[in-house]
Amino acid sequence: MFYKIINRKKLAGVRLADIIGYALWSPVSIFNRKAPPRKEDVREILVVRTAYLGDVIMTLPMLKPLKELYPEARITFLTTSAAKDLFKANPYVDGVITYDAFWFYKKTEGLLGFLKRLRSRRFDLVIEARADIRDIFFIAYLSGARHRVSYKVGGGGFLLTGIVPYEIIKHRVDYHLDIVRYLGGRPEKIDWGINISEDEGRKAERLLSEGGSSGPAIGIHPGGRKGLKCWPPERFAELADKIIERFGAKVFFTGGPDEAALIDGILGLMKKRARSLAGRADLRTAFAVIGRFDLFITNDSAPLHIASAMSTPTVALFGPSKSNETGPYGNINRVVEKPFPCRVMCDEDVCNHTVKKACMDAVLVEDVFKAVEEVLRQTGKQGGTVS
Repeated sequence: MFYKIINRKKLAGVRLADIIGYALWSPVSIFNRKAPPRKEDVREILVVRTAYLGDVIMTLPMLKPLKELYPEARITFLTTSAAKDLFKANPYVDGVITYDAFWFYKKTEGLLGFLKRLRSRRFDLVIEARADIRDIFFIAYLSGARHRVSYKVGGGGFLLTGIVPYEIIKHRVDYHLDIVRYLGGRPEKIDWGINISEDEGRKAERLLSEGGSSGPAIGIHPGGRKGLKCWPPERFAELADKIIERFGAKVFFTGGPDEAALIDGILGLMKKRARSLAGRADLRTAFAVIGRFDLFITNDSAPLHIASAMSTPTVALFGPSKSNETGPYGNINRVVEKPFPCRVMCDEDVCNHTVKKACMDAVLVEDVFKAVEEVLRQTGKQGGTVS
């Protein structure tokens, strides 16, 4: 059986769980296999994506075609508390349940209380979008839903009533859309369902009015959840200086409160003046800010996917992660990466190369600057040289 799991310890655990599970559940699971549910049999749908923020964002495009497939059903999205504001004013979601799963987060609601709350909703169809055996068991299976749909490449296929065929590695957005296709949907034009309010837009405008220059507004996100995926701070400083000098750009560094020190350090290395927005924008305002940039430069992190959702031209820096799975989607973009063979089997937590982070260090300032020039030329936002 094929598993889309790189971490060896996790893979061994999932294989063992599947061996036991298929042995115990095999007769039941075969009997419970069902065709995709009919529209008239589905009134309550639960879509599950518990982690992480960027992954939740890449799940959003599946909601519109799912709503079109089951127009009379109520769609509820179960996600982490950090991602709940993604669904404000989303026309394709009728409700949100938050749960910080104990297998991902330290602080969480008790499982029994959560399950009692979940089962009271009596969902007809649960779609587990991550393909994670823990989500499949603790949420999809224990929800009591009659129809439980996901992939089996993360284990737990014996607990599902519908298994989505896994064909090839593809972008996560398409990976999620294939679930809707399996159910009978026909996804066409991508709609992320993000609707920024006037108040959120005004907040963004106030933050960006601090730039001062009349050149293009360029955002740079130097942080990320995993350190192995982050480009060196001194290179961000050098890159920002070159961009300001060449294009007369207004440069803003984005980040959360925990990335303020990183950004302050980068500003301290720069010769030119840039602005820090670290900790100054909540999630919704961050969408509005990034949506107003003429160009966004980022590591592989959640803001990269915000830029995709807002159609913001993007230059993305990739090292251990796979750009064909989590790169920019649907917007004008360039990906800067180097062909290291070990990237294919990297779990992004531990570097097994002889030189730690060699794949990120191989990305030079000149490489990224060239990509910046190409995107600004394509969008007609080159600005002017600062003397």
